[in-house]
Amino acid sequence: MTSHPLYVAFIWHQHQPLYRSALSGRYLMPWVRLHGTKDYLDLALILERYPKLHQTFNLVPSLLMQIEDYIAGTAMDPWLEVLLKPVAQLTAGDRRFIIERFFDANWENLIYPYPRYSQLLEMRQQHGTNWCLEHWQAAEYEDLLAWHNLCWFDPIFQEEDPQVRSWIARDSGFTLADREAIYAKQREIMSRIVGQHKIMQERGQIEVTTTPYTHPILPLLANTDSGRAARPQMALPRSRFHWPQDVRTQLLKGKENYQTRFDCDPRGLWPSEESVSPAVLPEVVKAGFKWLVSDEGVLGCSIDHFFNRDDYGHVQAPDLLYRPYLVETPAGPVSVVFRDTRLSDLIGFEYAGRPAEEAARDFIEQLEAIGRLIKAQKAPGPHLVTVALDGENCWEYYNQDGKPFLEALYSRLSRHRSIKLVTVSEYLDRFGAERSIPLERLHSGSWINADFTTWIGDPVKNRAWELLAQARQVIEGHPRATDASWEALWAAQGSDWFWWFGYGHSSAQDALFDQLFREHLQALYVSLGEAIPKALRSALERHDAPGSRVPRAFIQPQITGYGFEQEWREAGCYEVGGARGTMHRAASVQRVWYGTDHRHFYLRLDFGGERPQAVHLYWYYPHQVHHNSVLPLRERPAQGTASYQFRHGLELHLQHRHCQLKAAGEYDHWHDVPTSTRFAVQECLELAVPWEDLEMSSGVQPQFIVVLARDGRFEAAIPEGETLEVQVP
Repeated sequence: MTSHPLYVAFIWHQHQPLYRSALSGRYLMPWVRLHGTKDYLDLALILERYPKLHQTFNLVPSLLMQIEDYIAGTAMDPWLEVLLKPVAQLTAGDRRFIIERFFDANWENLIYPYPRYSQLLEMRQQHGTNWCLEHWQAAEYEDLLAWHNLCWFDPIFQEEDPQVRSWIARDSGFTLADREAIYAKQREIMSRIVGQHKIMQERGQIEVTTTPYTHPILPLLANTDSGRAARPQMALPRSRFHWPQDVRTQLLKGKENYQTRFDCDPRGLWPSEESVSPAVLPEVVKAGFKWLVSDEGVLGCSIDHFFNRDDYGHVQAPDLLYRPYLVETPAGPVSVVFRDTRLSDLIGFEYAGRPAEEAARDFIEQLEAIGRLIKAQKAPGPHLVTVALDGENCWEYYNQDGKPFLEALYSRLSRHRSIKLVTVSEYLDRFGAERSIPLERLHSGSWINADFTTWIGDPVKNRAWELLAQARQVIEGHPRATDASWEALWAAQGSDWFWWFGYGHSSAQDALFDQLFREHLQALYVSLGEAIPKALRSALERHDAPGSRVPRAFIQPQITGYGFEQEWREAGCYEVGGARGTMHRAASVQRVWYGTDHRHFYLRLDFGGERPQAVHLYWYYPHQVHHNSVLPLRERPAQGTASYQFRHGLELHLQHRHCQLKAAGEYDHWHDVPTSTRFAVQECLELAVPWEDLEMSSGVQPQFIVVLARDGRFEAAIPEGETLEVQVP
């Protein structure tokens, strides 16, 4: 048997939705510009220093088009408008917007390291927005405008670019001229992104792939009924969306976008959200793609195998997962690689809270363990481990944007004798795909729970699909349809709008995502000379009012950190919403979900902005006789729920993935007690606390609050003026 190294394919997915309104032409959000200075160029520059390592980068067309708008100076977003406005000309609305929105960044890694920026945040947190409006002078606005942009410059540029380094060192005293220069530097960095990837691809160190034009869920464009492939009882939109020709167009326009920038045809495809179905693969082949990537959950459903892992997280059937598969379609064959979900999530969610060297060493050990297991099972090689994940958002949670971790990891991999990093095409050109999946057996699903519930099935998501289907029917064959009309339709088909609609995900920009979706469709009707449907003139869901409710039935969620909607549908919900004052810090938590079954208390926190460092839960039991104690936190308020006394407290430290249950004792002392609590942090926090750990008996109605803390210091209580209540079955 020929000995092979363990081949590993990293695939970094770089994506932003179309923030440019098709109706007004304005950009409604700044994330292309800010991530453009922090996350797209540096990942390639760091890799370039390790020429033995080959990787794959996926650049989404909607991202590239917006980067080019900013480079050309034709993109203008609300954050940029006030950045370039003299402070003396700022309106009262501008000033409030700056105070409320220019701290939209990861506080731990993008604000606290910079003294002046941290000082400004502390002022707002301590005194509130209205106090800042009354007391801040021009200097505070000048510096805040500058720092919200400076903190997004990647550490590479902060270290190696003299101009950026001088701004960071200055700390305060910024002027309009400085802000104009900062904007020019942002455009300069963005102008290097495509060229850098093109050069590295021509050298053979990287492979650049693409995605359908505006990042739509292709199986749902082909037929929204595909949502029931994984969830037969799913509630579907009343109007079926069934336009398979749009699948073809989205693929061909994505390919064309790539060809004009890289002077060659793309070989690989990252289907939006790694979503596949038998209906779309023939179109993928017709468009000329040779391979695509999906998730291990999709593979498991396709071959009827659940990928069990041992106590260390290692897949017990590595020979099934770590190989490309060939799918024969009526249009020809296409190869599919399936990512290792856990390895991908270690980088995407876990390693940010660990020291760089320790995390890099652990990842290498994970790969070595895979190699040993393959050898022990005498599975003939070669094998390909696919690690595929978002290439931008996770780095905010890492020290120095992940640079120390990546350098530690890459230096180890460069020296490793039995692990070899390759592009996917390199591997396929040499070894091909030996395993196969019949097209009719290919599962219809995505990277999330191997289904489409993130984008369809919820009442609001379904309403959006109905409006999209209505617009699609109107434009078909319309005599006034122009390129602009179709561009508005393609933009409205993007997956991101459906991601944020309804339950499942929430952010501080939910209302803007709602607005963008509707403005894309409004622009379509305007271009056709048709009346805009009334439903598109107002938000599809309310973003300004709490959606709180009490539990409706028992729940039994799996503790995975992904918060699947169907598992929490009957849970109680407390919506934090747009709270102010001391609750500003709690804006990092958008919703609290809670419920019970006969054995456990369940809680889920949906994150909004920066994740809290520590989450504490405190319970007290009315009419029960036992010790109660005050919160063991510094700077706890003298009023509100945080001033109450409690019987039990559960402390969760998210970065270190550690929890400890405590019970109240005499004289406000707390002591540790054993617990079998399970919790997971991925997209959200989920936990299950056994009732027996809380000394609960049937019929008791415990009341509880959630407290956010940092370094033993109180930051916020949820709720602030009341408690939440459940009943022990």
